[in-house]
Amino acid sequence: MRLSAETSGRTRWRQVLLPFLLSLFRGALPDQIRYSIPEELAKNSVVGNLAKDVGLSVPNLSARKLRISAEKEYFVVKPESGELLVSNRIDREEICGKKALCVLDFDTVAENPLNIFHVTVIVEDINDNTPLFKQSKIDLKIGESTKPGKTFPLDPALDSDAGPNSLQRYYLNDNEYFDLTEKKTPDGGKYPELILKHSLDREEQNFHQLLLTAVDGGDPPQSGTTQIQIQVTDANDNPPVFSQDVYTVSLQEGVPPGFLVLRVTATDQDEGVNAEITYSFHNVDEQVKQFFNLNQRTGEITSNDDFDFEIANSYTLRIEAKDPGDLAAHCSVQVEILDENDCAPEVIVTSVFTPLPEDSPPGTLIALIKTKDRDSGENGEVDCQILGKAEFILKSYLKNYYKLTTDRTLDRQEISEYNITVMATDRGKPPLSSSITITLHIADVNDNAPVFHQASYVVHVPENNPPGASIAHVSASDPDLGPNGHVSYSIVASDLQPRALSSYVSVNPQSGVVFAQRAFDHEQLRAFELTLQARDHGSPALSSNVSLRVLVGDRNDNAPRVLYPALGPDGSALFDMVPRAAQPGYLVTKVVAVDADSGHNAWLSYHVLQASEPGLFSVGLRTGEVRTARALGDRDAARQRLLVAVRDGGQPPLSATATLLLVFADSLQEALPDLSDRPAPSDPQAELQFYLVVALALISVLFLLAVILAVALHLRRSSSPAAWGCFKPGLCVKSAPGVLPHYSEGTLPYSYNLCVASQSAKTEFNFLNITPEVVSPQDLLCEDTSWVPSTNHGDAGVPFASDTILKVSFNSVHLFCGFSVS
Repeated sequence: MRLSAETSGRTRWRQVLLPFLLSLFRGALPDQIRYSIPEELAKNSVVGNLAKDVGLSVPNLSARKLRISAEKEYFVVKPESGELLVSNRIDREEICGKKALCVLDFDTVAENPLNIFHVTVIVEDINDNTPLFKQSKIDLKIGESTKPGKTFPLDPALDSDAGPNSLQRYYLNDNEYFDLTEKKTPDGGKYPELILKHSLDREEQNFHQLLLTAVDGGDPPQSGTTQIQIQVTDANDNPPVFSQDVYTVSLQEGVPPGFLVLRVTATDQDEGVNAEITYSFHNVDEQVKQFFNLNQRTGEITSNDDFDFEIANSYTLRIEAKDPGDLAAHCSVQVEILDENDCAPEVIVTSVFTPLPEDSPPGTLIALIKTKDRDSGENGEVDCQILGKAEFILKSYLKNYYKLTTDRTLDRQEISEYNITVMATDRGKPPLSSSITITLHIADVNDNAPVFHQASYVVHVPENNPPGASIAHVSASDPDLGPNGHVSYSIVASDLQPRALSSYVSVNPQSGVVFAQRAFDHEQLRAFELTLQARDHGSPALSSNVSLRVLVGDRNDNAPRVLYPALGPDGSALFDMVPRAAQPGYLVTKVVAVDADSGHNAWLSYHVLQASEPGLFSVGLRTGEVRTARALGDRDAARQRLLVAVRDGGQPPLSATATLLLVFADSLQEALPDLSDRPAPSDPQAELQFYLVVALALISVLFLLAVILAVALHLRRSSSPAAWGCFKPGLCVKSAPGVLPHYSEGTLPYSYNLCVASQSAKTEFNFLNITPEVVSPQDLLCEDTSWVPSTNHGDAGVPFASDTILKVSFNSVHLFCGFSVS
């Protein structure tokens, strides 16, 4: 609850005086929030509802951050309710001393938006101090010749309270010779003076004892006492007299210790010893003795310490001059301290808002700054400025308050921290200044999208790559911090089919490494393009895209394919007709081949691999053109077979072959007989099976013949030789080799010879192609060598099978039987 200055139980004159002072004070102060409380309130006592008085609602208190800005905080704001509470002991005498009105001024700050409220708390005095005399006993010496009406100043009592609770009156106990009066000092204090009512007679009473009482104005009042002991001395007619009752002097606060302030002078009309005067401080507090020193003989007053205008701007010194007869005189010295510019201004940061988001607009509040200078006048007037830092500006807000704001948009990526120096300079001569440095941290916001290190990427990947291999690495950087700078990668578009994309490539979202999901085939896919995206983790997230073009490189994995000459429907090679009169260089035909590879791997070359008549034809190395190398000779066969190899340029090279059947004829009718003699090509596998069947049949026949011969030989030994005349020397069974003049297509013509050797006990059947040089005719039963088969297999242009040899052995005689398959 708010405590009113009009507290019940106070005296009527206090109830009238305090509201009057408050009304005067309100007129001197700007419109503020004011409270009044008694001193010495308990901690956490409620002063008032500050939030309500400044117009803030309780639910908004946490967001507004209502708080007190003061150098020494006697109060605190309760966050839950916004009430102003007492946080430290409040002693009015310690804070304000003897001031009539004790005021605590401070500011309260509310943020979002920024508001500053001035609060004034008037601290009312309570009667918590008793008037006290510095000495419990006062000794005086008064000459018996002293005339009635003479006054003797006494030391005052001290009461730390102020206003009605301070010292109000002095009382002296009833007596016959002395009375009491009160005097005021220039600073408003009161001190008692003892007045002699009647002449003293030393012989009648040489000692007097009095009781002095000091009473304050509290309710109930408090008091303090001291004893006055008066010694009546012998006659001393003339007391000392000062030249002035009041001395006034002005001092600069910067004078050094030992500086001569003033010299007071007192005179005594007595002579001799009674005219010697001693000077001393009278009725002064300890503060005066701390700053001033008095020479007891000369009356010179010198400074004893450094003065500070901000602590005290004036001093009142009471000087006593006393002669040996204890006759004294008194005067006062009023010392005024003049202010010098000896206090540098203070810069106090009451609020600072750091870190500051980098996207804060110009004019954003950074700090609230308060300046303070203990000097007065121009010496206490302060100007504030920023040293450098064009990014910030200092604006005057209220009296002695400045707002530090941004002057433009900040970028954390350029500067992440600022050290702002604020200097305050007063207007004294010479001016004094001080400065403070505010460290401002710039908070990151997600204002930068990831940036790829390249505008686009192109990678070359050889075909037949292993699945799962890394084929590319894209990288993007983001200058933001934390999640705002954490980049993830993904594939967002491609010229491949959406369903096929995942089976071709993938990207690691953390590293940006692109992997092949399958082996690429240059012949199916030569190039494709991906659109990769780098996205940060800010809110909202920012992203950027880059294109990645993948070029699938060729490898020599495809052999050439012959397009011409093409095979017939039955798989046989077709023929080309060449005029018999063709001259050298005549273009016969052209071998056409293609290679699915590309580049050097598809660069084809043509070579003659086999020819019936070497040198008759030539093939263009790069063109594949088949030309006659010379004219057809009389001995050259009309039918020619040419085997052409087609090689690519890869490493290692791959090849294919083409078979050319060439017939020299001037017309188709002329070429047909040659073609009719040419058996149709057969399947090599079928031919091999046929040969095996024939061989098995022949083996069986020969085996039977061998058995028959063995039996016949056995019978020969046991029977007449005439019966076996056919086995005599010179006997020869022979069958001439030959080819059936007419055979149908698909029939294999063959011939064989059967011979029996004469000089062997072992029977052998040999099916072979025998030349005359292998066995001499004399070793055979048949001396006629005309049976030996010819090695001529017909025209070279007609395909033929290789000779087949089959041997069967018996332990009888040797039989040689050769045959050739043409």
